Amino acid sequence: MSEPPRYLCICADDFGMSAGINSAVLDLAEQGKISATGGMVRREAWLAGARMLRRLDPAQFDAGLHLDLTRPARAGAPEPGLGGLLARTYTRTVFAPGLQADIRDQLTRFEDAMGRAPVFVDGHRHVHQFPVVRELLVEEIVRRYADAPPWIRSTAPGWRHGPDRLKVRVIHSLGGSRLNALAAKRGIPTSSRLLGVYDFSGDMEQHEQRLSDWLSACRTGDVLMCHPSTGIVSGDPHGSARQREYTALLGLQLAAAGGSGRIELAPLSQTLRQAR
Repeated sequence: MSEPPRYLCICADDFGMSAGINSAVLDLAEQGKISATGGMVRREAWLAGARMLRRLDPAQFDAGLHLDLTRPARAGAPEPGLGGLLARTYTRTVFAPGLQADIRDQLTRFEDAMGRAPVFVDGHRHVHQFPVVRELLVEEIVRRYADAPPWIRSTAPGWRHGPDRLKVRVIHSLGGSRLNALAAKRGIPTSSRLLGVYDFSGDMEQHEQRLSDWLSACRTGDVLMCHPSTGIVSGDPHGSARQREYTALLGLQLAAAGGSGRIELAPLSQTLRQAR
């Protein structure tokens, strides 16, 4: 008797950050290589990208908000470090009304550009799980989308081996378990585990091996995050890695991946509906 298929959501982060990222995401979506993307609605390429993103069938592709709280001071400038935001949220000295207004503004910008609510919410650099941020985000989701809340991306580790295993644990330790518990309490669905965490180093062969490892480890309900781009822009320290990811995903053949058991690409919203 054959094993049931595993349904995996491959989600491209950072849509709207640059034209090269938008181009890669749209190309991969049209070729059936990814099933979701998170939009950065305060970045310079968002509005142009959203016009094209709207053309994708929302029943077959999840478009969500990639909550962005570490924006650069100007286009092309490097992003500020996470230390300041981490310190302010963990000591709960962050200006909560301003943070709440930012979360509301980003959700509104998504709705205005896409003509619909986000199917999911996650965070650029995983900020959606930080203290204060997670409480304000969950409350705003409940306030706006009580009848059909978007799913939230979990950072629970889906791959604990290799040189990036410490980074996987550190990311989840920054509030992942508490966000999952809070979402469950308020009736908001979450993904199961997160794959795709690495340090953006290595060559194409190494990245293809990582991708193979993540696919072998995946389970239904997991999200494999990725960061593809067709080009490199000023101020982006991961430009070369983004190009490698794009090339690797273009060549991805799920039918030949994952060892035992078939893997099928699917938007997580579809998987969650089927699980009900």
